Amino acid sequence: MEKSLKIEGMTCAACAKAVERASKKLQGVTEANVNFATEKLNINFDETKVSLGDIQTAIEKAGYKAIVESSAKTLKIQGMTCAACAKTIERVTKKLDGVMESNVNFATEKLNISYDPLKVRISDIKKAVEKAGYKAVEEETTVDADKERKEREIKTLWKKFVISAIFTVPLLVITMGHMFGEPLGFHLPDIIDPMKNSRNFGMIQLILVLPVIVAGYKFFTVGFKSLFKGSPNMDSLIAIGTSAAFLYGIFAIIQIYGGNVDYAYDLYFEAAGVIITLILLGKYLEAVTKGKTSEAIKKLMGLAPKTAIIIRDGKEVETPIEEVEVGDIIVVKPGEKMPVDGEVVEGITSVDESMLTGESMPVEKNIGDKIIGASINKNGSIKYKATRVGKDTALAQIIKLVEDAQGSKAPIAKMADIISGYFVPVVISIAVLSAAAWYWFGGETGVFSLTIFISVLVIACPCALGLATPTAIMVGTGKGAEYGVLIKSGVALETAHKVKTIVFDKTGTITEGKPKVTDIVVTNGITENELLQLAASAEKGSEHPLGEAIVKGAEEKELEFKKLDFFKAIPGHGIEVKIDSKDILLGNRKLMVESNISLENLEETSHKLAGEGKTPMYVAIDNKIAGIIAVADTVKENSKKAIEQLHKMGIEVAMITGDNKRTAEAIAKQVGIDRILAEVLPQDKANEVKKLQAEGKKVAMVGDGINDAPALAQADIGIAIGSGTDVAMESADIVLMRSDLMDVPTAIQLSKKTILNIKENLFWAFAYNILGIPVAMGILYIFGGPKLNPIIAAAAMSFSSVSVLLNALRLKGFKPAK
Repeated sequence: MEKSLKIEGMTCAACAKAVERASKKLQGVTEANVNFATEKLNINFDETKVSLGDIQTAIEKAGYKAIVESSAKTLKIQGMTCAACAKTIERVTKKLDGVMESNVNFATEKLNISYDPLKVRISDIKKAVEKAGYKAVEEETTVDADKERKEREIKTLWKKFVISAIFTVPLLVITMGHMFGEPLGFHLPDIIDPMKNSRNFGMIQLILVLPVIVAGYKFFTVGFKSLFKGSPNMDSLIAIGTSAAFLYGIFAIIQIYGGNVDYAYDLYFEAAGVIITLILLGKYLEAVTKGKTSEAIKKLMGLAPKTAIIIRDGKEVETPIEEVEVGDIIVVKPGEKMPVDGEVVEGITSVDESMLTGESMPVEKNIGDKIIGASINKNGSIKYKATRVGKDTALAQIIKLVEDAQGSKAPIAKMADIISGYFVPVVISIAVLSAAAWYWFGGETGVFSLTIFISVLVIACPCALGLATPTAIMVGTGKGAEYGVLIKSGVALETAHKVKTIVFDKTGTITEGKPKVTDIVVTNGITENELLQLAASAEKGSEHPLGEAIVKGAEEKELEFKKLDFFKAIPGHGIEVKIDSKDILLGNRKLMVESNISLENLEETSHKLAGEGKTPMYVAIDNKIAGIIAVADTVKENSKKAIEQLHKMGIEVAMITGDNKRTAEAIAKQVGIDRILAEVLPQDKANEVKKLQAEGKKVAMVGDGINDAPALAQADIGIAIGSGTDVAMESADIVLMRSDLMDVPTAIQLSKKTILNIKENLFWAFAYNILGIPVAMGILYIFGGPKLNPIIAAAAMSFSSVSVLLNALRLKGFKPAK
C-alpha cells in the first residue's frame, strides 16, 4: 500500500533522515522517502505486516508528528434535539473507514469532520448521517487545512521574530554600543555601566535575553529531544550553541556578584539573542519562499469550479462539486467551467481546453463528444453526463502526477541525504574538538574557546543541503505543468537531461494518425470532384481506414453521396460497385491488372506518389481507367520543427514504424529523421529500444498507442502523447498534455535547467559549509586573521538556506527555446 503522510516538527534535512530511518526500521515497510521542502513522507508498506498507526507511532517516538493527508469539512446538521443526538452523529461517522476525526457542536449545529478522500466521500458521510435520522447540509466554505496551517506557521514565525528583535536590539546596543568609536559610539548610563555597576550591566542583559529564549523555545525542546534520541538535527546545533552562551552568561553573573567584576566583559547573552533572532528571521523567509515553490499545484487546483448545476427530479440544482456522482446530468451555460469529465448528451458548443491541452483554438462539441473538467464552455448551453468525478477526473490525475513528482527524490538527492544524516554529529564533534584544541594547545582562554565552539555549531547548515534538491524539483515540475509537460518523478526529471537518442513512433506521434486524401489525379475527361464523389459513394459502406479517408475528403468538400446499386468487397484488392448504371472498380494495381484494365500513363504517377509515402488507389469506370486517389497519414504541423530543435541540442532522432521501408523513408525525409526502424512489429518495439540502449546510449521513446507501452517502459525515459491511450500514459515517465512534439525538446531543456539548478544549489550548500566551518574553527586566526563572531555565523547560516531557495525560484523564469 502507498500512502502520503504530512510530517510536522522537521527543521532540517537531518530530521528528514531521522523520519526515514524510523519508518524503514519497521517490518513491512518497503520504501520511505521524506521530502523536506514539501514536508511529506511517501511510504510503501505491507498492510498485513504493519499498520498506518504503527508507522505514526514510530515517527512520534523519533520526535515528530505524522498526519494522514486529509480533507477537512464543516457540515450543518439538521434535526438534532439534544446532546445525545450529537453523540449519535459522532458515533456513526467515526465508524466510516477513512474518517479520522468527527466532532459535533450541538450549540452551533455543526459537524467538523476530517477524512481521507481516497477512502470515503462526503456523500458517504451524508448518507451515514441520514441513516441515523438527521440531515447533513454542505457549508458554504471548505477548509484547506494544510494552507491554513502554513499561513499560521508563517504568522507565528514573524511574531516570534518581531518579539526577539524588540529585545535583541537594545541588548546589542548595551553590549556593543560603547565599543564603537566616534560618532557612533556612546557611553552607557552610570546605572548600567560595566565599570561602575557591573551587577546591573549583567542583570539587564539577562532580563533582555529571557524573552528571546522564550520566543525560540522550540529550538531547545526539539533540539535537545533529537539530541537525546541519538539523531541530532539543526535545532540541536542552535540549542547547544545558544545554551552554552546563556549558561556561561549566568556563570559570569554569579562570578560578578561574588566580586569578580572582570567577568562583566565575558558575557555572551547578546550572541544567544542575536543567533535566535537571525535564525527566526531565516526560518520565516524560508517558510515564505517554500510556499512559493508549490504555486503550480495551487494554480492547477484553482482551475476546478467549486459547484455544478445538476438535473435532479427534473429541476436544476446547484451542488458542491464533491457531491457530483457518475451518471449525473450537468448543465453548463456559456462562459462557465465544466465541473467534471463527461460526455455531451444535449446541445452543441465550442470548448476552450487550453488549460489542459495548450490548444488555443476552441474545440467543437456535439452529442457523444468527451468533456474535460475545468475546460471553459464558450458559446452554447449543453447538458452532459458525468463519467469521471473527484479523484478520477483528468485534472485531478494531473494534480496527483505533479504532487507525486514533487514528493519524489532524484538520484542526485541521495548523496545530499547521506551527508545530511552524518552532518550534525560530525559538526558537534568538530565544535568540541576545536574548542578543546584552542583551550589546551592554543593557550587561549575559556571565553575564546567558547566563542569557537558556538561559531562552529551555528555556522553549520544542513538546511541548505536538504533544500537544494527538493525545491528545484518542485519548481521544475511545476513549471513543466504550466507548459503542459507532466514529469512524473524526480528520477525522470534527472534522467531526461542525459538522453542522447530519441525514438519517435510514426503513426499518431510524428504523423496525425488519421489518413487524409492528399492527391487526386484524373484522366479520360472526368473532373477531380466527380472522381472523389464516385469513390466516396463507393467507400461509404466500407470500414477500411483508407476508405474512411476518402469519405471524409468528400464530406469536407460537401459533395453529395450517390446511391449504390451493387457492392462487392474483393479482399486484398479493393471493391467493385455499381452507381448510376456505371461499373466502378476501386483498389490497388493488382485489381486493375486482374481486371485487364490498362493503366495508361498513370503507373509512373503511382510510383511517384508511393515514393512520397502515399498510398495510391486506382479508380476505373466501365473498364476504363479514370484516375488515382492518393491517401496518406499527414505529418503533424510541428514535427519537423521539433526534430530540428532536438538536432540543435545534439540529440539523434530515430523513427519506429510498422510501415514498409519506402513509406517510412518518405516521412523521414520530410521531417529530418536520422535513423529509420521500419517494418517493426508492435511486440518488437521494446526490443528495438533495447538494441539502442546496448550501444550505451540513454534512450527516450515517444509514443501514443497501447502497442507503444512496452517500449515506453523499456526506454530510459518514456514520453507519452496526451491524446494517446491511458495505457501509454500510465507506462510513460513524462506526459505531453498538448500532443505537440515541440514539448519534447521543452521537457529535455527543463530537465537540463533543473539539474543545473540542483547542482548550483548543492555546490553553494557544500561550499558554504566547507569554507564556513574552518573559518569558525579559527583557521584564519592562526595566520593573524580575524576569528568568526557567532553573530555573523548565525546571519550567514540563515542566508545560506534562503539563498538556495531563491536560486531554485529562478527556475520560474524558464521559457522553452522556440
